[in-house]
Amino acid sequence: MKSLSHINEEGNAAMVDVSDKTSSARVAIASGNVTFPASVFQTLSDQDFLGKKGSIVHTAVIAGIQGVKKTAELIPLCHQINLTKIHLDIAPGENQFQITCTVKCNGKTGVEMEALTGVSIAALTIYDMCKALSQDIVISSVRLEQKKGGKNDFQR
Repeated sequence: MKSLSHINEEGNAAMVDVSDKTSSARVAIASGNVTFPASVFQTLSDQDFLGKKGSIVHTAVIAGIQGVKKTAELIPLCHQINLTKIHLDIAPGENQFQITCTVKCNGKTGVEMEALTGVSIAALTIYDMCKALSQDIVISSVRLEQKKGGKNDFQR
């Protein structure tokens, strides 16, 4: 029977003990979307996705990478992980940006939370850079797409 890994026998929050686990190559991929009203996205596209604060895409990529690196500071029970690769891709779609974050490490615990944090911080940065044009911007579908390494692999 499965149980919550971050709740101890007394019912208290606890960081998982990974001391006895063996290190392995780990990878996680997460994705999400930032959707705009059509007229707003057209305006952004016409400006080559450059806002008053600079390049929307490049700024969001850097912010997402910073978010990945700070995951253990933001999510209380996450382990600090020695990351080996972060790749953030932000692609324009139909009235939206599609964000994908891939994170890798060689370690005793996975990087799902890091990939999800990267997508979330990139999406929030896009919102911040574009909110002057509209507050009708929707961040959605932030989810894990894949994880490999450790006990359980996952593929959406």
